[in-house]
Amino acid sequence: MTAPHISRDTYFMALVTEQNEDGSYSSSVKIKNISELPGHDLLIRVIYSGLNYKDALSATGHKGITRRYPHTPGIDAAGIVVEPGNSEFTAGQEVIVMGYDLGMNTDGGFAEYIRVPASWVVRKPDNLSLKECMIIGTSGFTAASAVYEFINHGIVPGDGKVLVTGASGAVGSMAVAMLAIAGYEVVASSGKPEFASMLKEAGATEIIGREAINDNSGKGLLPPRWVAALDTVGGNTLSTVLLSTAERGIVANCGMIASARLDVPIFPFILRAVRLIGIASAETPMKRRLEIWNLISQKLKPDNPGKLSRSISLEEIPEELNLMLKGRQSGKIVVKIG
Repeated sequence: MTAPHISRDTYFMALVTEQNEDGSYSSSVKIKNISELPGHDLLIRVIYSGLNYKDALSATGHKGITRRYPHTPGIDAAGIVVEPGNSEFTAGQEVIVMGYDLGMNTDGGFAEYIRVPASWVVRKPDNLSLKECMIIGTSGFTAASAVYEFINHGIVPGDGKVLVTGASGAVGSMAVAMLAIAGYEVVASSGKPEFASMLKEAGATEIIGREAINDNSGKGLLPPRWVAALDTVGGNTLSTVLLSTAERGIVANCGMIASARLDVPIFPFILRAVRLIGIASAETPMKRRLEIWNLISQKLKPDNPGKLSRSISLEEIPEELNLMLKGRQSGKIVVKIG
């Protein structure tokens, strides 16, 4: 693809979140000027973006995510370099930007153009399309970060079952698909039985309800059921997962849907040597970021990633973010921008 010539007077469409007079927040598509973008290295024409829970928080005025409004959310973007500045990138190059400050206090991917530091930008892997990169997006990168930890911890297919909690969500469903394609035996836990067939199709060999990992017995250990787990729920679910993890297993956590508190006995750690590790994908160092993208493109890419997603337009974002906040979504939502 060839990057178009852009002047500082070029106008483009962007979703803009604004604070209303009554203190509430609303989002709508508006016309913006290239000159309004921050003065960073690379100007990128966005082709695809993707919805994430952090975007929903930003679009509703969560000051822990975004401090200044008006603002354009969108923590994921995939597109084409228009102006490379003094960076090593070239005009026309296909790239992805995820995490760092994009969509938080730097105008994000829900726009036809973004301008970002070169240090945030990753060249698109050769065997992934821009759309596939956004189907994977932050949620898939988070899932792959957990698989990366499992592999580095020595967990290989055949060692035992691997659990994914909150499996019908964006991170969970992508984790199920990635683990299955890598050859692991995947147990998917979800409180939404209507998505069982989707999880089976994604590669889960066993589906369990959320009540199956909500132990209130007060025991210091439970019978081992899996050798590794990715937990997106937190709270007592995470506690139960830890108590049920096999000797020298690993549990990765990236969410707190149920609770931000963790009350768990010390026994899984001192008797079974279970390892608990946090996944914070936004600030992943570039060296590791590139290693994880290479793992995704070479070993974790789902056979048909489009089955895990659906596409929407820029104008449809506010409604979808509202559904996300209500917990009424599954899978990945991709935004077609360019």
